[in-house]
Amino acid sequence: MIVYQKREYRCHSLRRHGTNMSLPVQFVFDAQVLANASAHGSDNSVLQALEKVRRGEVEGWYAAHTPLLVHAMLSREGQSGEKSWNAAKELLSLLKPLPQVGHELLELDDSAGANLESLLTDHLASRYLPNPVVINKENWRLLAQGAWQSVQAEDVLAHVGTVTSTKQAIDFIDLRIQQRAVWPRMQTNILNVLRHGQYIMGPEVRQLEDKLTAYTGAKHCITVSSGTEALLISLMALGIGPGDEVITTPFTFVSTAEVIVLLGAKPVFVDIEQDTCNINPTLIEFAITDRTKAIMPVSLYGQPSDMDEINAIAARHGNLPVIEDGAQSFGGEYKGKKSCNLSTFGTTSFFPSKPIGCYGDGGAIFTSDDYLAQACREIRVHGQSKRYVHTRIGVGGRMDTLQCAIVLAKLERFDWEVRQRQQVGARYSERIAARCPQVIPPHVDARNTSVYAQYTIRVKDRDATVRQLKEEGIPTAVHYPIPLHRQVAFADQCRVSGDLSVAEDVSQHVLSLPMHPDLSLAYQERVVEALSK
Repeated sequence: MIVYQKREYRCHSLRRHGTNMSLPVQFVFDAQVLANASAHGSDNSVLQALEKVRRGEVEGWYAAHTPLLVHAMLSREGQSGEKSWNAAKELLSLLKPLPQVGHELLELDDSAGANLESLLTDHLASRYLPNPVVINKENWRLLAQGAWQSVQAEDVLAHVGTVTSTKQAIDFIDLRIQQRAVWPRMQTNILNVLRHGQYIMGPEVRQLEDKLTAYTGAKHCITVSSGTEALLISLMALGIGPGDEVITTPFTFVSTAEVIVLLGAKPVFVDIEQDTCNINPTLIEFAITDRTKAIMPVSLYGQPSDMDEINAIAARHGNLPVIEDGAQSFGGEYKGKKSCNLSTFGTTSFFPSKPIGCYGDGGAIFTSDDYLAQACREIRVHGQSKRYVHTRIGVGGRMDTLQCAIVLAKLERFDWEVRQRQQVGARYSERIAARCPQVIPPHVDARNTSVYAQYTIRVKDRDATVRQLKEEGIPTAVHYPIPLHRQVAFADQCRVSGDLSVAEDVSQHVLSLPMHPDLSLAYQERVVEALSK
């Protein structure tokens, strides 16, 4: 007997005769329903479900074997002509395929004589989706508390898009929704890598670099193993070393200054702007000495610094190179020009929580300087100009092919995600301004667009605010609680230029709220309501 492997699934409850239906759900259409809809128009509830998918109100899916079955069903009914099959393809184009790797049939229990296609569809839906509703000819079924139960179509259709549980936990960053959206392309890309087997410097590496140069407008893109490595390799390409100084901000993640110290150089910290939290360009010139070899502004929280002013200062002092740390701003713009193409170097990170991320570590370097680009390419492969010919000291800094394949899949959705991030950020700011006078929303400079890598507010009593939001099921984070010049690791490794009081003050009040492109309006309303109390 074939044994079906029982599993525990996380899902939300549905009371058929009550009012509590926690959503969102995902619709999964079986082959018979899609064949009927293609040939006959199907029943009204199925058409309503498909229309909700078409309008983007709910995710729509089918099992990977479904198209073949749809074609076979249409053929048996004499409906395999071009018109019916084109109608079927149009419906399937609205939906996404559930992954199927081939062994699933061996996991099914068919001893009860149940329809094998139905069992397989249920199995795939329960494995890959959090709250699937399978729609077949006989009934609609929801996976609830680890078991399938029949539900009324009208009940589900009436509640799609609503959230009724005010205490349901909100994810700070929800990558699962994004993964479901890009899964078909991602699955194809990953399988292509597994098929050709070039896991290091495979063809997807160059494909990604070409797409990223086209996106930013920079002449060169060099993918590397992390955002930190991108900064390190950029500094190495410039020859930064012992005795040198690099001007940067103390209000950033540690990697910005860490890489400077790793090369034996010294970070010189300059205070930040009160409104944007980016480095204050008016203070940079006072920090420059004959030891200064580079300036490294950070495009914090999703928007670039005042790069024209910084570049002008660098030009006045012997054409100092400028490295934009754009780990949080990829997709943002300054005066209509993309972040990471604003200076000598731009770098970014593909850490999973970044505006565009992989499923591990990854990063990229951007430059329009041919010599520096070649230096970076050699440094990332242990300083090799060709195999076993080492022209400089380098590192093992390559981004692996699988991670490049993942970012390639996500790039297809990225423009939409940038727009969504900006809409989510704008909604937050509008509602906070109207209902939370005690909260300072983030300021976006008029010259910039932000991708809101974080949506970071300022509050008077951060600890109390964190407690209040936690009670409401709302997670928060602090970016960043201790400026770098106050970190023990930098006690004897840095130089402080002037007064850093703004960075010290801001670090006591910043608080980041849940932020991602798929954050629903209902969840945002909950966050703002909790803030307003």
